[in-house]
Amino acid sequence: MLTLYFAPGSSSMAVHIALHEIGVAFDGRPMSFKNNDVGSPGYLALNPEGKVPTLVIDGRPLTEVAAILFYLAKRFSDTELLPRDDIEADAQAPRGLNLAASDVHYLSQALREYYDEKSSAGIDGYSEKALARVWKAVRFSWWMTSMLHRFPDTEGFGARIQLAELDYLVSSKAASASLSENYVGLPY
Repeated sequence: MLTLYFAPGSSSMAVHIALHEIGVAFDGRPMSFKNNDVGSPGYLALNPEGKVPTLVIDGRPLTEVAAILFYLAKRFSDTELLPRDDIEADAQAPRGLNLAASDVHYLSQALREYYDEKSSAGIDGYSEKALARVWKAVRFSWWMTSMLHRFPDTEGFGARIQLAELDYLVSSKAASASLSENYVGLPY
């Protein structure tokens, strides 16, 4: 049995939605930030960081939205949440999962603002905000592809630029940090 600790209105809803999409039975445990449920001793025993979501699988906790979504996609592979038989597409999946989680995060914030504060500003700006994040992910994908793949017409100057980019990546802490940040998903 799966147990999901989540907080309505947070990015943890992406996992909640995925579980419903998959159609698997789970025990949902909504957490309240207002009541500091995530700071309770019982919850901190499951997730010492005191964050949501936490998915408990046969008594073992799994945390972080992207990790949980990846686990669900692999465990329930017949749902085709991940591409089949394509290792490169599989490797890109965590970024897509992060984008999906950020969309849920943005939309839930906008809906909460609409219903709690009677303001449509979040809904009105949702598409622009979400698209800006998508274009950042597309830029990163283009950059990785252009740096790591050999193309038939890449020689001379283009090949030297590719090598210089790789050298910079492995020799610079800032470049490595940027790669890490983009690979696991840009912050909201």
